[in-house]
Amino acid sequence: MSVGLPYNRPIVGYDCSRMEHVLADLRRIAADLSAREVPVDALLDALVAEVGRALSAERGTLFLVEPSTGALVSRVAQGVERVELSPGVGLAGRAARSGQIERGRAGAAARAIDRATGYRTRTLLAAPVRSGDGRVIGVLELVNRPHLALSERETRTLEGACGVIAEGLNATSLSSQLSPGYPLPLSLRFNHLVGDGPAMHVVYARLSRAAPTRATVLVRGESGTGKELVARAVHHNSPRRNAPLVKVDCAALPETLIENELFGHERGAYTGADREADGKVHAAEGGTLFLDEVAELSPAVQGKLLRLLQERTYLRVGGTKERSADVRFVAATHADLEQRVAQGRFRADLYYRLRVIELTLPPLRARGAEDIDRLADHLLHAAAQRHGRQGIRLSPEARAAIHAASWPGNVRELEHALEAAAVLCEGPWILPSDLPHVPMLTGATAPPPLGPFDVRPLAEVERAAIEAALAACGGNRSDAARRLGIGRNTLLRKLG
Repeated sequence: MSVGLPYNRPIVGYDCSRMEHVLADLRRIAADLSAREVPVDALLDALVAEVGRALSAERGTLFLVEPSTGALVSRVAQGVERVELSPGVGLAGRAARSGQIERGRAGAAARAIDRATGYRTRTLLAAPVRSGDGRVIGVLELVNRPHLALSERETRTLEGACGVIAEGLNATSLSSQLSPGYPLPLSLRFNHLVGDGPAMHVVYARLSRAAPTRATVLVRGESGTGKELVARAVHHNSPRRNAPLVKVDCAALPETLIENELFGHERGAYTGADREADGKVHAAEGGTLFLDEVAELSPAVQGKLLRLLQERTYLRVGGTKERSADVRFVAATHADLEQRVAQGRFRADLYYRLRVIELTLPPLRARGAEDIDRLADHLLHAAAQRHGRQGIRLSPEARAAIHAASWPGNVRELEHALEAAAVLCEGPWILPSDLPHVPMLTGATAPPPLGPFDVRPLAEVERAAIEAALAACGGNRSDAARRLGIGRNTLLRKLG
């Protein structure tokens, strides 16, 4: 899968003899690992290619250590689809075991790979990649350097490069999976988008095809499922990645202000408008405009948004001069747009303009136990790092409680529950008692899990989720709305 990331290319004026240039460029690439929802393998490949050029290697491979088996699995394997080595096998296995730079002629493992690929490996250089606590979490292997010997400068370059790769890995969502005792196979497609189940594979496939185009994307899913992360991924994997991504929260502002927020205003357009001002459409010029909770727009603003989508032009509030807009549109909603169109609450023509490419995120309860485990371990790892509680883990009983929960607030609610548990648990193990507000499936207000043929009206699911959130928040409507990721007015309206 290629999304056109601008990294696998020589740098103009690149001086491979200077270590500081090599490491500075590696750090630039690694910074994108933490900042963007990009394909992790594409950026790791860029790091490996950069080191290979600096050290005059023909190819490079980055192996990661599977914590559950100790095997080395290639995350980047230039010229090879996938390589897996048993613990201690090959030069890379030796480097992982010794924790030292290893070099030598091609052995049996390399020759077996060559027979499958038709490539000829002559020499190998393997260097360990260490985590912050000194564990070997991976091996960088360089193939067919002109000389096996390393100068002092080259050794420092290689060691520094492995350090930058480790920093980059720590900045991705792979970080939690590289922790000791992680029980599942390593898996991460887009940074920050955690999940390996069938429903998420559909999302990744459609995202990969849609992102490089100009097509409008509509992201759908319940509150808390990660719609904004997917919207960011669309932008960061598009040709507009270096232009602004501008978010408009359509549910946060009253009707009287949202038009001004979008389009800006002319001087004198209303009382207090003593100067002209640009809106979010102008701010997104050349980039992406993300319309979050687009279903909450009033009919009047819907009409003006339709014109923007159709003609790529708009008027400021109080203005008469048409302005052009070079923006890509990504919208998100948790609402049943089809129902709103049928009720006359959402324009059908705008609905069809927005629904060019649909990306539908599954609710947490429908993602399966393995994806819930991946998310729980990732979120707990991040919370533990933020609060200085490294080393805490979920007890089997707490994990069972998480599996049994209904999660009306989806991933966002799981994140908040685990952060609270990370802060409040007294020992190294999180117990069910550390998760007091987890909404269990038993009880009148908790919605049961949906099977593949068990679909209930959305209004029923929403009301059950709101009632469960209110129960968990002791009846505090503002807190319940915050945990559900909706406005308080929206919550009150849905309660009727």
